[in-house]
Amino acid sequence: MTTASPTSVDSASIPTGSDPGGGVMSARYRALTLGIVSVVLVIAFEATAVNTAMPTAARQLDGLQLYAFAFSGYFTTTLFALVVSGQWCDRRGPLRPLFTGIAVFGAGLVVAGTAPGMWVFVAGRAIQGLGGGLVIVALYVVVGRAYPERLRPSVFAAFSSAWVLPSIVGPLVSGAVTQHLGWRWVFLAVPALILLPLAVMGPALTRSEREHPVLRGADFDRRRTLLAAMAAVGAGLLQYAGQRRDLVGLVPGIAGAALLVPAVLGLLPKGTLRAGRGLPTVILLRGVAAGAFFAAEAFIPLMMTTQRGFSPTLAGLTLTSGGLSWALGSWLQGRPGAERYRGAMIRGGFVLTAVAIAGSALVLVPAVPSWTASVAWGVGGVGMGLTVASVSVLMMRLSAPEDAGANSAALQMSDALGNVLLTGLAGVLFAALGGGSLAAAHEGTGADGSPGAFAAILLVMAAVAALGALLAGRVRARS
Repeated sequence: MTTASPTSVDSASIPTGSDPGGGVMSARYRALTLGIVSVVLVIAFEATAVNTAMPTAARQLDGLQLYAFAFSGYFTTTLFALVVSGQWCDRRGPLRPLFTGIAVFGAGLVVAGTAPGMWVFVAGRAIQGLGGGLVIVALYVVVGRAYPERLRPSVFAAFSSAWVLPSIVGPLVSGAVTQHLGWRWVFLAVPALILLPLAVMGPALTRSEREHPVLRGADFDRRRTLLAAMAAVGAGLLQYAGQRRDLVGLVPGIAGAALLVPAVLGLLPKGTLRAGRGLPTVILLRGVAAGAFFAAEAFIPLMMTTQRGFSPTLAGLTLTSGGLSWALGSWLQGRPGAERYRGAMIRGGFVLTAVAIAGSALVLVPAVPSWTASVAWGVGGVGMGLTVASVSVLMMRLSAPEDAGANSAALQMSDALGNVLLTGLAGVLFAALGGGSLAAAHEGTGADGSPGAFAAILLVMAAVAALGALLAGRVRARS
């Protein structure tokens, strides 16, 4: 039970005792499974498409110095939306926050796709983050309420499998659109795909809401909402201060830390930041894994275009292996008999992720083949599939029914916070080591330039993943 939310989901809102049998694709669960997986499919396609188009968008908007902001800005607003969504789900059910989040997510895509400059583009990404935060918590609550415990590993594996097709098709489509129609259409075309999950999952979710009504109708916790706003504003100020790297930047940096630290302490389970055994470490490891992996991933397409002269399509395809192997890792953790090895899978997943991030830096050596990055990212995908799905399963198991919404929000908040802080750190390293100017100077030439900025980012993130492996032994509380 978290100390951040003394009142959350009513115990009647989650079916903990009844299990009618059947798998996730049985007649009872088929429509709901297809619906929620279709939402993940759209989010996955957007993510892979954005990774491919982002280097071109940043250069054409003259905003390479804000490259990291385009990623971390998304997760900064997600911090606020996660807490709002958790409370909304606990008090009204997941249907409204889910569909509201989908609509806001689409609006952010339109703002980014029509942006006249980089700051407006970052604002569009921030709006996307609001929608994404509402959606992801709602999806987790749907899983916790509608599926029995034995099926949840399979549902999370299905989430990961939904990334397979976008991982293959996304870079190809996004790269072709970016090269022939322009990067803006990568963002403007995705909202049309939102119609699919709206049509598929609407009836199934409405039926699930009727079967598992939320009895509690209390008002929102104003304290938690304020803490969430403090976390988002504090994270944004820290990122701004990191980009300035001067004495003036100390003011927003200190203000950001003063807002962020108490907000995080109030929103995450007690003991999270010191890796307390059990649920606190489970929550912490989600942020460590996501932050290290995605901070590195954000810069790999830019590295491949500026250091190896790749086209946007080829640079995006470098990440394809990670999406495919992520599904494999998630499938492995859901196999019968895997439960007894849950802690070992988390540790092994972190080790694979650390090796992959460090291995991708080898392409900065001219004599190393370019395909090394793709092979390394395939290894990292297996590691992330094992880690993220296993952490999600443990979170559900360690959560009392009345805390499912709050702990789901805490898990996603840790994810978003890890992305914000580590991607922001990567942006600081990139700017401090001259990455922005080097990327502009060597755009499309395939020249080596100085690989120091990219090497620093990848090695730091590999070290963070290695730290996660050391902490993995604390996911189980002492008897």
